[in-house]
Amino acid sequence: MLWGLVLVPIVALSYWGFRGRNHGPAMLMLFGLSVLLLATTRPRAILLLPSRLETVMLAIDSSGSMRANDVLPSRIELAQIAAKKIVHEQPAFVKLGIVSVAGTAALVQAPTDKREDIHRAIDNLPLQRGSALGSGIVIALATLLPNAGLEVDKLINPEDSTRIASTSANVGVPKVKLEPASNTSAVIVLMSDGQGNMGPDALQMARVAADLGVRIFTIGFGTSEGTVLHAHGVSVRVKLDEAPLRRIAEITHGEYFRAVSSAEVQKIYESLGMRIVMQKHQLAEVTALLLILGMGLVLLAGG
Repeated sequence: MLWGLVLVPIVALSYWGFRGRNHGPAMLMLFGLSVLLLATTRPRAILLLPSRLETVMLAIDSSGSMRANDVLPSRIELAQIAAKKIVHEQPAFVKLGIVSVAGTAALVQAPTDKREDIHRAIDNLPLQRGSALGSGIVIALATLLPNAGLEVDKLINPEDSTRIASTSANVGVPKVKLEPASNTSAVIVLMSDGQGNMGPDALQMARVAADLGVRIFTIGFGTSEGTVLHAHGVSVRVKLDEAPLRRIAEITHGEYFRAVSSAEVQKIYESLGMRIVMQKHQLAEVTALLLILGMGLVLLAGG
């Protein structure tokens, strides 16, 4: 169809034989016809298009260290405020699920679009001893991708005789790997103070998520100075450990945020909201755009 552009110089030469006082409309008409001829070739272009987010899993740290009040009202309460903000701001068609992360991880709310159920699950998170961030990632992944072939038990509890970090990265993982961040319909938001001390290695599980194309956004609660917690006659200083949270986000092509106050929660969501709905480059036909442009120029020239 590009051979049709040969008509352009023919029309131009034909017009040149006429004596007119104003060549502007004629040149505009010629340009409009050129655009219309280009439209017949059904051109395509690479466009940046938003993808449709379908499911968000909130993995919330409910370990004892989240009782710390180095951020007010406390780490866990600030995390609950942030979680509810994320839930409230999602479009109605987006389903959300909740994973509680303590010494073990458990799905406390399967993905649903019923916001009242999600709020109830957030409010009823029980604080328990221990923090298995890696297990939380696995449970969230298994919920998001039930047909991905993840062997949850093997990932969370590798064989006792070979309980090493490298084992947890190889056992129970699907053989087919995707490009990191290639799954644009599902994401995980991990909310924690970063102090994981149980279960599989969180960074290894982040690599599993990356191999499945799932992004993990992390939000850290607490301060680098931390505070002293008193429990069962023992005093221990608990600090925000940002390094693993940053690394988890980096591995999965997500992003890390730090929450230090209720006022920061809104800013975090505004930033998170722009990134959580991923944009992707896609080859799309732009014939309609050229048709509109060409017809507009021809009508303007005719007027």
